[in-house]
Amino acid sequence: MQKRYLGNSGLEVSALGLGCMGLSHGYGPATDTREAVALIRAAVERGVTFFDTAEVYGPYLNEDVVGEALKPFRDRVVIATKFGFTFGDDNKQQNLNSRPEHIRQAVEGSLRRLKTDVIDLLYQHRVDPDVPIEEVAGAVKDLIAEGKVKHFGLSEAGVETIRRAHAVQPVTALQSEYSMWWRQPEQEILPTLEELGIGFVPFSPLGKGFLTGAIKTGTTFGEDDFRSIVPRFAAEALEANEHLTVLLSGLAAEKHVTSAQIALAWLLAQKPWIVPIPGTTKLHRLEENMAAADVMLSPDDLQKISQALDSVNITGERYPAALQARVGR
Repeated sequence: MQKRYLGNSGLEVSALGLGCMGLSHGYGPATDTREAVALIRAAVERGVTFFDTAEVYGPYLNEDVVGEALKPFRDRVVIATKFGFTFGDDNKQQNLNSRPEHIRQAVEGSLRRLKTDVIDLLYQHRVDPDVPIEEVAGAVKDLIAEGKVKHFGLSEAGVETIRRAHAVQPVTALQSEYSMWWRQPEQEILPTLEELGIGFVPFSPLGKGFLTGAIKTGTTFGEDDFRSIVPRFAAEALEANEHLTVLLSGLAAEKHVTSAQIALAWLLAQKPWIVPIPGTTKLHRLEENMAAADVMLSPDDLQKISQALDSVNITGERYPAALQARVGR
């Protein structure tokens, strides 16, 4: 597996990481712990060194799984996790909370569950409008000084927030959605990150499964699958957006690779400091995704793909309204 640096930070990771959320949260019942641990360890064996989790995934369950899986390989891997929420008594209600005292409490819990004495990359999961970002960055700066955290990251933050945070504690990486069917970061986010020397970690690089071609018109999702409330996955939106997967499968056939591999290779080709984190629960999908790092797209390929994507109009918001309000702040 090739390696990349996240911006100017010196933090080196595999060109593709593993997003671990779906093993415990978001897409139906949690994967059996033994199977989840085996999949994460299979990723390590295949050269993945970058693993992404968060306290909210479960909540808490995913950090336990990641910690158990990576304990034997701790000196060979980079673990990223996130703070920023408190939970109701049923652990279902999520309330934004990035007060400095809560950040410290969250980090202690994450360290315990991850079975480690330091978090390699700590993200604020969502911007908290009630806490100045300077206070958040300052709290993480203190944790870095204490040796409990190595690098600071933001997730789904807007340009102004990124700049303000970076002025207090250098931001190593921004994690936000970016893929062939969500290209808004190209407008302001990518130029800002390049200017400041910040790495970019796209989540949902396969469009929550849509860009694989496995989700078609008529596909439905269970109540415990996050996609069941996402407008972009509503029946009429799936039908309208299917022409993107048709386009993608044609491009993939020409290169003798899969649609998922084209989608990931395209992301990797955008900037050398972009590190996508596709997730999966299946070993054969893990191997398919990781092989995308070896798919080389020529300038002509990229121009052809860009022209094709520019001809596509995507239907549907990527979040329901309540969650949409939490991104881009």
